[in-house]
Parts: sequence; structure tokens; C-alpha cells
Amino acid sequence: MDLTARLMNALTDPDSDFADPAPDMSRVTDEQLGDLVAESCAPRPWTPASGLAWGAVRGAVAERRPRFTPEACRRLFGIMCDRAERGEFVDLAQVLTAVEHRTGPLPDLTALVESLLGLLLETEPETRRPHLLLAVAGLADEETARAIEARLVRKVGPVVADELAVVAALPAEEQRLLRLTHRDRAHHEPPPLDDWRRLVGHPGYAAYARRALEAAADRTDAIAKGEIPYRADKAFTDEEVRTVGQAARVALLRDEPWLPELFDRLLPGVALAPTAAKTLPSQAMLYELVRAAQDFPTPELVTTIRTVRRTVRHAGVPRQLDKMLRKVEAALAERTDVALRLPTLGFETDATTEGGVLRRTAGDYTAVITVTDTAELTWEKDGRPLRSTPAPVRRDHPALVKEVRELVKRVNAQLVTLVRALEGGYTVDTHHPYGRWRTELAGHPLARTVVRRLIWEIEVAPGDWRAVLPETADALPEAPDDAAVRLWHPLRADADEVRAWRDRVTEARLRQPFKQAFREIYRLTPAEEETRLYSNRFAGQLVHYPRMFALFRARGWKSGRLGPWAMGDEDVAERVLAAGEWRIRFFHIWADSPDGAELAATDQVRFDRRAEGGWQEAPLAEVPAPVFSEAMRDVDLFVGVCSIAADPDWADSGPERAYWQRASFAELTESAEARRDALARLLPRLKIAERCELDGRFLVVRGDLRTYRIHLGSANILMDPDGAYLRIVPDRTKRDGKLFLPFEDERLSLILSKAFLLAADAEITDETIRRQIGRRA
Repeated sequence: MDLTARLMNALTDPDSDFADPAPDMSRVTDEQLGDLVAESCAPRPWTPASGLAWGAVRGAVAERRPRFTPEACRRLFGIMCDRAERGEFVDLAQVLTAVEHRTGPLPDLTALVESLLGLLLETEPETRRPHLLLAVAGLADEETARAIEARLVRKVGPVVADELAVVAALPAEEQRLLRLTHRDRAHHEPPPLDDWRRLVGHPGYAAYARRALEAAADRTDAIAKGEIPYRADKAFTDEEVRTVGQAARVALLRDEPWLPELFDRLLPGVALAPTAAKTLPSQAMLYELVRAAQDFPTPELVTTIRTVRRTVRHAGVPRQLDKMLRKVEAALAERTDVALRLPTLGFETDATTEGGVLRRTAGDYTAVITVTDTAELTWEKDGRPLRSTPAPVRRDHPALVKEVRELVKRVNAQLVTLVRALEGGYTVDTHHPYGRWRTELAGHPLARTVVRRLIWEIEVAPGDWRAVLPETADALPEAPDDAAVRLWHPLRADADEVRAWRDRVTEARLRQPFKQAFREIYRLTPAEEETRLYSNRFAGQLVHYPRMFALFRARGWKSGRLGPWAMGDEDVAERVLAAGEWRIRFFHIWADSPDGAELAATDQVRFDRRAEGGWQEAPLAEVPAPVFSEAMRDVDLFVGVCSIAADPDWADSGPERAYWQRASFAELTESAEARRDALARLLPRLKIAERCELDGRFLVVRGDLRTYRIHLGSANILMDPDGAYLRIVPDRTKRDGKLFLPFEDERLSLILSKAFLLAADAEITDETIRRQIGRRA
């Protein structure tokens, strides 16, 4: 019996003895996979054999697209009818996918469609999934489709009914595209960009998008005024949420000029109750609009979301918005046509600070907002700065005080968005026209504080790129307005150039908005050329899993949660890069410790490219160098920050001690090498310079009592002459807030803090540390 037959038997026969946990699904054709997918939807009791077969089928579907024969389509419709009769969930999106990817002519499904829709409309509200119901109805005859449409329009409310009427007037192809966008959102997948672009070009649907968003904003305005009674989370139905979200995506992709002002009404309207209650008019609508921003972000919408995040009263919403905003910012970085658009907000360039400044008068006093690294608010009287907000201003001008404070928050939100958008553009090799860059970035009163501290390359002649760092008095070169400008990346530079820029940034004591001059680069290794499809560079590491899971979220990665439960033993974290063209996957495994610590073991890294609407695994050598480097940089961050090797509490702990001993003082990764390079430039400037030197993987510090070797990766310490381990927990070190660092690096700060402490070891008063220093092996 071949593999397909064995899998089919496992799905259909409760007495099957199928027991292969990892069958070779490459032996199953796309058509055979379609047959298996259809059969796996049948409502049957679960058995160990069917569970293994189901997992194998779903795993194959995640890697490639099944094809459905006409008979498989008919079989799937019959199975869905059985599910509807039993009151079980009916996946209409799966049905439409099968029809769309069939191998032959569409069979006559009229009787099955009528039966399926009749069952669904008896057992679930008509307001649920109207677009999918209409799409399925369209597979029958015209009379059935019209009857279903008329029934739905009466039930779904004016916003959704308006859309259904617009959809009914669209050409058949546009209706199909609309169904696809609804389907993909239902499955939490990024929308198919080409399909969306074709949809938004239709003037009828574009006009509807504005009507829907205005109707939604009018409703929240009415709730705020008390014209509509307030009920928590009841401002919109589920289908209205989905429909308005669809309209928002269309308007965002079209980058409609009326949209920012409308979002400034709608988002606060769905996020703030008209009373002092901590509930929301519609938490679902708020999250749906933020998801729309993840798909098609604009800087104005990002700023509005940040503003709402600060004012919402519900305790859990800000945390959720923070997670979602990270994905929005990552997406904004790759939407280069709008990412760098910043309003001036009334600011003017200040010659003394090279940043922006705005002044507002309040009687005898003046509010001054100055933008350098960040926006700061001060008050003046007769040109003299005051220490705090004057009491007369707080008493007589409360609205102005609130306005300028909110403006400071908004500017800082815009600066954060700009920084993340610029850095995220590395994977798409973003270019800007020189004329626009000079006026809208380098000359912008708010953006210039970020732009001037970064290294830029201008193409002064075809193929001739000139690098400049405006903050260090570099004059901008002469070049045409349409010349290309891009951020400098060390991946494109030789070692001498990288060294020169690092020296320059350090000498100027310049803190860059993100790590650029000292940025790590990751190139393909011989071992990765040998393995071809995967990298083991970061495999075999033990990490604190909750910390790594939090970092996944912070860096815009998607991952399931590991844990001691069924199917919780392994997962794949993934991130989409390069404007949706590439995906990185980072495999990791649950490794619970005997003492209850939540650990994970790291495994392979793989890359996929977008192909035929899905993902196809790609050899590492075919991944563009910037995509490979930036993706591996994230994985290095996960391992470096979360490894138990950097945790002093693991020095004497259980069976993991062998790993800790090996990894705590291992060869340096790229991030640790960048740390070493920074230290080489910083040490001569420190007052403890004569007591310090770099020796391979270590910073060697000579104290009065001992000599210490601080590992540049883990920050763990060995003491000479016997190599004894010195345990110092981070909160016992003294941080020097005035110490200049060319980039933000908690581990570098920790290493320097330990160095200052140990250089004066005779003065240490902590008895735990003194006992260790005095002990001899």
C-alpha cells in the first residue's frame, strides 16, 4: 500500500495501525494531497492513527498548495453538509480554496450548495460570514445567489448592506478578489498585495470605503455625545468590524488624503468610553483597525494609534497595542512610498540645536518644545527658563498645557516610528530621491535630528556612491534631485571603511538612533554552504524561553507558545521580510528543566521565498545578502540575550551546568565581536584604561587583589591565576549614566560596570563578592 493509501486509510478506518510520526510527504502529489485534505475535514472520532495522518497532511499544506480534482470538490461539499447537519464548524474558506485550485471543470454543485447554505442559515446568524455565504451561493445558479443576497442585506445593517450592494455590482473577477481578501484575513495571513491593488482600483468600492469609515466615525461621535446609549464593546457587530476593516485597508492602500483626519475621530471613538468607565465602545474595532495598519500602514495612523494607546483606560489594551505596533512599524519600514512622511506640526528649524522648536504663548509665559534626540517641553518668562510649569499657566490655560504635553508625546511617537521605519528599510534596500530627502528628511525640523546622526550614501554619478554623516559637519554633495540616497550599511563596505566610520562616530561621541556604524553583519559560512537549505549557526543553545518568547513579540516575529502540553514541545518562530518576499523560520524545542525553569533549545534557521501565492523553501545561497544578514542578526539577538550562559544563577545548577560552562566562555558571535570593537575604541578614554586590555574573547581587568577576565559575550568573569568563577549579579554593579556608548547595548554597559567595580576591587564592600575574591581554588 503506497503512502497516500495508508494516509487515507488512517483518516477513514478507526482500526488503522498507521504509526508513522513523520511520513515523507514529498511522495504525495498535489492532487493526492487535495483528496487527503478533503477527507481530513470529515466529522469522525479521533484516533492516534488519524491524528498522525491529520498532522502530516496539515504540515504538507503549510509547505505547498494542494490541487483538488472535481470529484474532491464534490466530496468536500458533501463533507461540509455533514458537518453542518451535526452542528459542527463549516470552513467555507476551505471550500472556496478547493474550488479555486481545482484541476478540472467545476462540477454541478447546485444541489449541494443549496443544501449547505440552507443548513447554515438555519443554524447560525445571517450576519456571520455574509461574503463567504454569497461566494458559496455563487457556485450554484443565479437565482440562488440573488435569494441569499436579498436575505442577508435585510439582516446585516446599513454598513454591511452597503458593501454587499457594491460587491454585487462589481465584475466577477473583482468579486473573487474581494472574497480572497476576506478569506485571507480570516486565516490571519498577510493579504495578497496584487489582488488588493486590483481591488482598490475600482472607483465604486473606493467610494464605498469612505462611506463605511465615515459611517463608523459618525456612530462613535453619536455615542460620545450620548445620542446612542453606551454599551461596552457593542458599538459594532462582528461583521461590521470586518467590513469596516476591509474599507480601512482599501483607503490605506490608496493612501487617501482624507483618511488621517477621519482616523483621528474613529480610533479615539472606539477606544474611549463617553463615561469614566475603563471599558471601550468596541475593542474589536480598535484591534481590527490596528490589524489594517499592519497590512498597509501610514505614519499618520501609527501616530494616532500611539496617541490612543496612551489614553485608553482598559488595563490590558495598551499591552496588546504595544505588541501589534511592533508589527505595524516593521510593515511601515517596507512601505517606502509613505514611510518617511512626517508633518511639521508647526515646528521650525532651530539654528542653535540643529533640531526643531515650537513656541506657544500663555499670558506672560511661553511654552517651548525643543526637538533634539527627543522632544522636551520647557517654560520661559521674559526669555528666562523656568524649572516647572508656572502655576498661573496651569490655572488659566489648562487646555494649552494639555495641548503642548500631548504634542510632545506625539512628536516622540513620530520619531520612534521614523527610526524603526528607517532601520526596517535595510531588507528592501530602500532608496530615496535626493531632492525629496534633502527637504523632507535632512531639512525637516523634526526628522533632521534622526537623519543627521546616520550615515547616508548619495549616488553622485551612476555607480559612484558618496557616504556622508551630516552630524559631523559633512557637507552634502552636489547631485541631481533624482539621484538615489540610501542608508549606509557595513555589509556593502570593506573593513577599512567600516573601521573609519566607527572611529569617527566614537570620536564625535555620537549616539546613533540605531546601531549602524557598529552594526553586525552575517555572511554565509562554509558550514551553511554545505547544509545548503538550513543553518545550524545558532542551534544547540539553551535559552530562557519566556524571555525569548517576549523578544519574538518585540521584534515582530510570529510564534506559538511552547509548554508542557500536547503539541507544545516544538514550534517555529517566523518573520516576513523584504516587503513580503522572504520569510525566515527559527526552529526551537521545549526543554523543561528538572528544577522547573522554562527553557528552550534552539535549532535550525531556514528561509522561504514568496512563490505562486505561497512559500517555497530556498537555498541559503539564494537569499539576498541584506535579508540574510538582518534576519540572522535577530536570531543572534534572541540567543545572546536569552542564553542561560549569560545568567550567573546557572553556574552551579543541575545537568545544564555542562552547557553553561561550555557556552559561558565560548567563541564570540558577531554581536560580541561588535562589542569588542566598540570597547577597543572606548577603553583609552576611560579612567581605568591603564588597568584594562583586550585579550581575545575577554576584557582583562587588573585589580589590586586579583586579575579578572570578563567574557565579551556572556559578561561572566574568571579570576586569575586559578580560573575561578566570580559571580556578580547585575544589580550589584554601579552604572555610570554619564559613560558614552556609541550604541545601546545592555551587555556592553554591564561589562563596563563590572570592569569599573573590579579595577577597584580593594574598595568592594559587598561581602559575597569579597569572599569569592579571597577564595583560592
